[in-house]
Amino acid sequence: MNIEALLASMTPEIYERLRQAVETGKWPDGTPLNNEQRESSIQAVMLYQAKIEKSSEHMTVGENGEIVHKSKADFKRSLRSEQDDKNTIARFKQDDI
Repeated sequence: MNIEALLASMTPEIYERLRQAVETGKWPDGTPLNNEQRESSIQAVMLYQAKIEKSSEHMTVGENGEIVHKSKADFKRSLRSEQDDKNTIARFKQDDI
């Protein structure tokens, strides 16, 4: 499968499942990933981060394939601007909790 076809078929839900599998070493049903699945999943997650997701995380894969590290100050600044954009507090009804 070529890269463009892989990215076109990869939904955000698939990305999240692959990312979780890479992080935990298990599929959502609890089955452990074998080495080949883990390597393929890591590559797919990195490709998605580089080409699709515009991440505000501290460390991601850039479009050129290199790992991008934000300084602590940059990371805090991006979090602060995200919070300022929302500028709201989560509110719940008593029955929701």
